[in-house]
Amino acid sequence: MIEGQEDVNWADWRAIAAACEEHGVRTLFRSDHYLSVDDRRERGSLDAWATIAALAAITERLRLGTLVSPATFRHPAVLAKMAVSGGRVELGIGAGWWEREHEAYGFDLPEPGPRLDALEEQMELIHRYWEEGPFNYEGRHYRAKNLDPLPKPMQEPKLPLILGGKGGPRSLRLAAALADEYNTVMSTVEEIADIRKRLDQACEAADRDPKSLPLSMMTGWVVGADEDELRDRASRLAQWKGEGDDGEAFLAGLRPSTIKGTTPEAIEQLRELERAGLSRIMGQHLLHRDLDAIALMGRELIPALA
Repeated sequence: MIEGQEDVNWADWRAIAAACEEHGVRTLFRSDHYLSVDDRRERGSLDAWATIAALAAITERLRLGTLVSPATFRHPAVLAKMAVSGGRVELGIGAGWWEREHEAYGFDLPEPGPRLDALEEQMELIHRYWEEGPFNYEGRHYRAKNLDPLPKPMQEPKLPLILGGKGGPRSLRLAAALADEYNTVMSTVEEIADIRKRLDQACEAADRDPKSLPLSMMTGWVVGADEDELRDRASRLAQWKGEGDDGEAFLAGLRPSTIKGTTPEAIEQLRELERAGLSRIMGQHLLHRDLDAIALMGRELIPALA
């Protein structure tokens, strides 16, 4: 998972995607932001869906998706149309949150209640856009009249719709009703177990099989093949963040949810999350020009977890 708003240029995206395909990393997600989330500096960003469309044209196997597209950025008709591709896209959607970004670009950011109302309508509409046949829709925020958008997605059984959230009751209910996957962020093993339990309860209340709704997580990722590589990678990441160059101190200060350590240590952390109910993880790769980290993931971690 690449934070695209942190100065990831087109040459970087081409290199990242090529490394993923070369080393067997099957899915490449990116954030959907226009401003850096680091208030201390300004970094540039290409548009998320323009990036995905361009990468789809120059890759053959790699699946591509957003984590997550704010419902505040685009009309659902535009978002649903952008996601229709050659069968390798996953649409992650969320309510939106980055206040300064919305203010700077002129996007409205309503209060949480109305924002979630609009998100729910977006998810309902996106499903309708992708289904066969014409339909009508009249909501508080969006509408459609005798519409049958073509072409439909090629993916079978359907194009995945991922809902991003932090485990709140309403987002879990919304996921149980309308999502193909629920994605949370930066959670510990105990927190994942709790979210999985409550997600199961939301599915049961919606008369849905909990096994049909996987739980995934995006979290920090600092892994090395050995201790020396780990410290070096941590040191470079600390410098990138403007926090000095002490790799060991940087590692010690990371969130408990971060996947950090040597390959065997990372595998054990991932196994614990799997036992807690996590189906897949999106590792936040901030050193986006460090292609060796992608090679390591494909060479050692993915085979060990297959």
